[in-house]
Amino acid sequence: MFKRIFFVVLLVPVTLYYSIRMLLVDPEKAAPEEYDSWGLKWGAAAVWLSGITIETDMGDVDPKGHYVFIGNHQSNLDIPVLFKVLKGNRIRFVAKKSLFDIPIYGKALAHSGHICIDRDNRRAAMQSLNDAVEQAQKGISPLIFPEGTRNDNLDDLMEFKIGAMIIALKCGLPVVPFVMAHTGRVMPKGKMIIDNRPVVRFKALPIIDPSQYTLKEREKFKDDLRAMMSKAYKELLAEG
Repeated sequence: MFKRIFFVVLLVPVTLYYSIRMLLVDPEKAAPEEYDSWGLKWGAAAVWLSGITIETDMGDVDPKGHYVFIGNHQSNLDIPVLFKVLKGNRIRFVAKKSLFDIPIYGKALAHSGHICIDRDNRRAAMQSLNDAVEQAQKGISPLIFPEGTRNDNLDDLMEFKIGAMIIALKCGLPVVPFVMAHTGRVMPKGKMIIDNRPVVRFKALPIIDPSQYTLKEREKFKDDLRAMMSKAYKELLAEG
Protein backbone atom coordinates (compact mmCIF):
# COMPACT_ATOMS: atom_id res chain seq x y z
CA MET A 1 0.00 0.00 0.00
CA PHE A 2 2.84 2.42 0.83
CA LYS A 3 4.37 1.99 -2.62
CA ARG A 4 1.01 2.57 -4.30
CA ILE A 5 0.55 5.90 -2.53
CA PHE A 6 4.25 6.77 -2.91
CA PHE A 7 3.96 6.38 -6.70
CA VAL A 8 0.98 8.72 -7.03
CA VAL A 9 2.50 11.42 -4.81
CA LEU A 10 6.01 11.42 -6.31
CA LEU A 11 5.55 10.63 -10.01
CA VAL A 12 4.77 14.21 -11.03
CA PRO A 13 7.75 15.89 -9.28
CA VAL A 14 10.08 13.08 -10.42
CA THR A 15 8.89 13.55 -14.01
CA LEU A 16 9.36 17.31 -13.72
CA TYR A 17 12.89 16.89 -12.36
CA TYR A 18 14.05 14.56 -15.14
CA SER A 19 12.34 16.70 -17.79
CA ILE A 20 14.27 19.77 -16.67
CA ARG A 21 17.55 17.82 -16.59
CA MET A 22 16.86 16.63 -20.14
CA LEU A 23 16.21 20.18 -21.33
CA LEU A 24 19.66 21.20 -20.07
CA VAL A 25 21.39 18.69 -22.37
CA ASP A 26 22.72 20.04 -25.67
CA PRO A 27 21.93 17.29 -28.21
CA GLU A 28 24.53 18.67 -30.60
CA LYS A 29 27.35 18.32 -28.07
CA ALA A 30 26.25 15.45 -25.83
CA ALA A 31 27.51 11.91 -26.34
CA PRO A 32 24.73 9.38 -27.11
CA GLU A 33 25.02 7.94 -23.60
CA GLU A 34 24.43 11.34 -22.00
CA TYR A 35 21.66 12.24 -24.45
CA ASP A 36 19.81 9.00 -23.65
CA SER A 37 20.52 8.92 -19.93
CA TRP A 38 17.78 11.17 -18.51
CA GLY A 39 14.93 9.31 -20.17
CA LEU A 40 16.38 6.02 -18.97
CA LYS A 41 16.83 7.35 -15.44
CA TRP A 42 13.24 8.60 -15.41
CA GLY A 43 11.99 5.19 -16.57
CA ALA A 44 14.00 3.37 -13.93
CA ALA A 45 12.79 5.76 -11.22
CA ALA A 46 9.14 5.41 -12.24
CA VAL A 47 9.38 1.60 -12.27
CA TRP A 48 11.02 1.63 -8.84
CA LEU A 49 8.39 3.99 -7.45
CA SER A 50 5.61 1.75 -8.76
CA GLY A 51 7.00 -1.31 -7.01
CA ILE A 52 6.07 -3.58 -9.91
CA THR A 53 7.78 -6.81 -10.94
CA ILE A 54 8.63 -7.21 -14.64
CA GLU A 55 9.23 -10.55 -16.33
CA THR A 56 10.89 -10.32 -19.74
CA ASP A 57 11.42 -12.69 -22.64
CA MET A 58 13.70 -10.94 -25.11
CA GLY A 59 13.83 -13.79 -27.62
CA ASP A 60 16.52 -13.09 -30.23
CA VAL A 61 16.66 -9.33 -29.63
CA ASP A 62 20.18 -7.91 -29.33
CA PRO A 63 20.14 -5.80 -26.12
CA LYS A 64 22.06 -3.10 -28.01
CA GLY A 65 20.53 -3.73 -31.43
CA HIS A 66 19.00 -1.23 -33.85
CA TYR A 67 15.36 -1.99 -34.65
CA VAL A 68 11.86 -0.70 -35.15
CA PHE A 69 9.81 -1.84 -32.14
CA ILE A 70 6.04 -2.31 -32.52
CA GLY A 71 3.91 -3.23 -29.51
CA ASN A 72 0.55 -3.06 -27.80
CA HIS A 73 -0.42 -0.24 -25.46
CA GLN A 74 -2.58 -0.40 -22.31
CA SER A 75 -1.30 2.11 -19.80
CA ASN A 76 0.81 5.20 -19.14
CA LEU A 77 3.02 2.76 -17.25
CA ASP A 78 4.06 1.20 -20.58
CA ILE A 79 6.49 4.04 -21.24
CA PRO A 80 8.74 3.67 -18.16
CA VAL A 81 8.52 -0.14 -18.40
CA LEU A 82 9.81 -0.02 -21.98
CA PHE A 83 12.61 2.38 -21.08
CA LYS A 84 13.62 -0.15 -18.43
CA VAL A 85 13.32 -3.26 -20.62
CA LEU A 86 14.87 -1.76 -23.78
CA LYS A 87 17.42 0.47 -22.09
CA GLY A 88 20.24 -0.46 -24.50
CA ASN A 89 18.31 -0.04 -27.75
CA ARG A 90 18.13 3.78 -27.91
CA ILE A 91 14.34 3.81 -28.24
CA ARG A 92 12.26 6.88 -29.03
CA PHE A 93 8.47 6.84 -28.96
CA VAL A 94 6.16 7.91 -31.76
CA ALA A 95 3.60 9.65 -29.55
CA LYS A 96 0.42 11.66 -29.90
CA LYS A 97 0.60 15.43 -30.11
CA SER A 98 -1.27 16.06 -26.84
CA LEU A 99 1.71 14.73 -24.85
CA PHE A 100 3.97 17.31 -26.46
CA ASP A 101 1.59 20.06 -25.38
CA ILE A 102 2.15 19.31 -21.67
CA PRO A 103 4.28 22.12 -20.15
CA ILE A 104 7.95 21.23 -19.58
CA TYR A 105 7.37 17.48 -20.04
CA GLY A 106 6.27 17.98 -23.65
CA LYS A 107 9.28 20.15 -24.40
CA ALA A 108 11.55 17.50 -22.88
CA LEU A 109 9.95 14.86 -25.11
CA ALA A 110 10.69 16.87 -28.23
CA HIS A 111 14.16 17.84 -27.02
CA SER A 112 15.10 14.22 -26.44
CA GLY A 113 14.05 13.16 -29.94
CA HIS A 114 10.67 11.54 -29.46
CA ILE A 115 8.44 11.89 -32.53
CA CYS A 116 5.19 13.86 -32.36
CA ILE A 117 2.31 12.65 -34.52
CA ASP A 118 -0.75 14.82 -35.13
CA ARG A 119 -3.44 12.51 -36.49
CA ASP A 120 -5.81 15.44 -37.04
CA ASN A 121 -3.45 17.01 -39.58
CA ARG A 122 -2.65 14.72 -42.51
CA ARG A 123 0.29 16.77 -43.75
CA ALA A 124 1.81 16.99 -40.26
CA ALA A 125 1.23 13.26 -39.74
CA MET A 126 3.11 12.45 -42.95
CA GLN A 127 5.97 14.68 -41.79
CA SER A 128 6.02 12.75 -38.51
CA LEU A 129 6.53 9.52 -40.44
CA ASN A 130 9.48 11.09 -42.21
CA ASP A 131 10.84 12.36 -38.88
CA ALA A 132 10.75 8.82 -37.52
CA VAL A 133 12.70 7.53 -40.53
CA GLU A 134 15.24 10.34 -40.11
CA GLN A 135 15.68 9.50 -36.44
CA ALA A 136 16.21 5.85 -37.33
CA GLN A 137 18.96 6.83 -39.75
CA LYS A 138 20.75 8.50 -36.82
CA GLY A 139 20.86 5.26 -34.82
CA ILE A 140 17.60 5.66 -32.92
CA SER A 141 15.14 2.75 -32.63
CA PRO A 142 11.61 4.08 -33.20
CA LEU A 143 8.97 2.50 -30.96
CA ILE A 144 5.39 2.58 -32.19
CA PHE A 145 2.06 1.67 -30.64
CA PRO A 146 0.01 0.73 -33.73
CA GLU A 147 -3.29 0.73 -31.78
CA GLY A 148 -2.86 4.51 -31.63
CA THR A 149 -4.06 4.89 -28.04
CA ARG A 150 -4.25 2.97 -24.77
CA ASN A 151 -6.50 -0.06 -25.03
CA ASP A 152 -8.89 -0.56 -22.11
CA ASN A 153 -10.06 -3.95 -23.44
CA LEU A 154 -7.46 -6.20 -21.83
CA ASP A 155 -8.68 -9.34 -23.59
CA ASP A 156 -7.40 -8.54 -27.09
CA LEU A 157 -5.65 -5.92 -29.21
CA MET A 158 -7.37 -3.06 -30.99
CA GLU A 159 -7.21 -2.61 -34.76
CA PHE A 160 -3.88 -1.25 -36.00
CA LYS A 161 -3.20 2.10 -37.68
CA ILE A 162 -1.38 1.94 -41.00
CA GLY A 163 1.21 4.60 -40.06
CA ALA A 164 3.22 2.13 -37.98
CA MET A 165 3.62 -0.10 -41.01
CA ILE A 166 4.74 2.77 -43.22
CA ILE A 167 7.41 3.79 -40.70
CA ALA A 168 8.68 0.22 -40.39
CA LEU A 169 8.82 -0.32 -44.13
CA LYS A 170 10.48 3.03 -44.86
CA CYS A 171 13.08 2.58 -42.12
CA GLY A 172 14.12 -0.80 -43.49
CA LEU A 173 15.34 -1.91 -40.07
CA PRO A 174 14.52 -5.31 -38.57
CA VAL A 175 11.11 -5.11 -36.92
CA VAL A 176 10.64 -6.41 -33.38
CA PRO A 177 6.97 -7.00 -32.55
CA PHE A 178 6.33 -7.32 -28.83
CA VAL A 179 3.41 -7.82 -26.49
CA MET A 180 2.99 -6.71 -22.90
CA ALA A 181 0.44 -7.95 -20.40
CA HIS A 182 -0.95 -6.56 -17.13
CA THR A 183 0.19 -2.91 -17.28
CA GLY A 184 -3.49 -2.15 -17.86
CA ARG A 185 -4.33 -3.96 -14.63
CA VAL A 186 -1.60 -2.19 -12.66
CA MET A 187 -2.50 1.28 -13.94
CA PRO A 188 -5.75 1.30 -15.95
CA LYS A 189 -6.41 3.96 -18.56
CA GLY A 190 -7.64 7.14 -16.90
CA LYS A 191 -6.53 6.10 -13.41
CA MET A 192 -3.63 7.34 -11.28
CA ILE A 193 -4.03 4.87 -8.41
CA ILE A 194 -2.06 1.71 -9.13
CA ASP A 195 -2.30 -1.91 -8.09
CA ASN A 196 1.27 -3.23 -8.21
CA ARG A 197 0.40 -6.83 -7.41
CA PRO A 198 0.03 -8.15 -11.01
CA VAL A 199 3.34 -9.13 -12.62
CA VAL A 200 4.01 -7.14 -15.80
CA ARG A 201 5.09 -9.41 -18.63
CA PHE A 202 7.01 -8.46 -21.79
CA LYS A 203 7.59 -10.84 -24.68
CA ALA A 204 9.54 -10.08 -27.86
CA LEU A 205 8.24 -12.01 -30.87
CA PRO A 206 10.32 -13.32 -33.80
CA ILE A 207 12.14 -10.53 -35.61
CA ILE A 208 10.65 -9.61 -38.99
CA ASP A 209 12.65 -8.74 -42.09
CA PRO A 210 10.60 -5.86 -43.56
CA SER A 211 11.96 -6.53 -47.07
CA GLN A 212 9.44 -9.36 -47.40
CA TYR A 213 6.78 -6.64 -47.81
CA THR A 214 6.66 -3.73 -50.23
CA LEU A 215 5.14 -0.39 -49.31
CA LYS A 216 2.13 -1.31 -51.45
CA GLU A 217 1.68 -4.40 -49.27
CA ARG A 218 1.43 -2.39 -46.06
CA GLU A 219 -2.16 -3.54 -45.44
CA LYS A 220 -1.06 -7.17 -45.61
CA PHE A 221 1.84 -6.37 -43.29
CA LYS A 222 -0.61 -4.75 -40.87
CA ASP A 223 -2.98 -7.74 -40.92
CA ASP A 224 -0.17 -10.29 -40.56
CA LEU A 225 1.42 -8.37 -37.71
CA ARG A 226 -1.82 -7.93 -35.79
CA ALA A 227 -2.67 -11.62 -36.15
CA MET A 228 0.77 -12.61 -34.83
CA MET A 229 0.68 -10.18 -31.93
CA SER A 230 -2.93 -10.96 -30.97
CA LYS A 231 -2.16 -14.68 -30.82
CA ALA A 232 0.98 -14.08 -28.75
CA TYR A 233 -0.86 -11.71 -26.41
CA LYS A 234 -3.62 -14.22 -25.68
CA GLU A 235 -1.00 -16.92 -25.04
CA LEU A 236 0.78 -14.57 -22.64
CA LEU A 237 -2.47 -13.99 -20.75
CA ALA A 238 -3.14 -17.72 -20.60
CA GLU A 239 0.25 -18.34 -19.01
CA GLY A 240 -0.84 -16.31 -15.98
